[in-house]
Amino acid sequence: MTDYTGTWVLDPAHTEIGFVARHAMVTKVRGNFEEFEGSAVVDQANPAASVVKAVIKTASVNTGNADRDGHVRGDDFFAVEQFPEMTFESTSFDISGQSGTVTGDLTLKGITKPVTLDVEVFGVEEDPFGNVRIGFEASSKINRKDFGVDFQAPLGSGGVLVSEQITIQIDGSGIKQA
Repeated sequence: MTDYTGTWVLDPAHTEIGFVARHAMVTKVRGNFEEFEGSAVVDQANPAASVVKAVIKTASVNTGNADRDGHVRGDDFFAVEQFPEMTFESTSFDISGQSGTVTGDLTLKGITKPVTLDVEVFGVEEDPFGNVRIGFEASSKINRKDFGVDFQAPLGSGGVLVSEQITIQIDGSGIKQA
């Protein structure tokens, strides 16, 4: 079993925090956040003592389209002027071996709800620069309306412009702290 006990800090150069939404009910739009910080204090011998925290700058959203990014930063979606950050803080940590879950409180637009991330750990390795790294993926699905993100535009077919269900995807690399 890989030992990943210790304190880890997300490496923003090798981590992507993103989301996927269905658009017009026929395609997907993907986006990510370019500014964030996160850490994990992991105790494999006592998982209940493990803590994961993350802070994401909502204005750093990037969907690859400047007009859409402007709309998503506005009051219809993230309201970044009023709510410049979204946060996650774990309440339970249940990873044994290479997979498990981390449940925590996600706060977006001032609304806090529990979210469970399915996590897969790919291993721990020392890089050529002497950093000990952990690689992982985490994902979850949330209903954006639960967090006050309730913009909607109906389509002629009876569908809607933006799906309520949003997939959160994290491809992460953490660096162990001394």
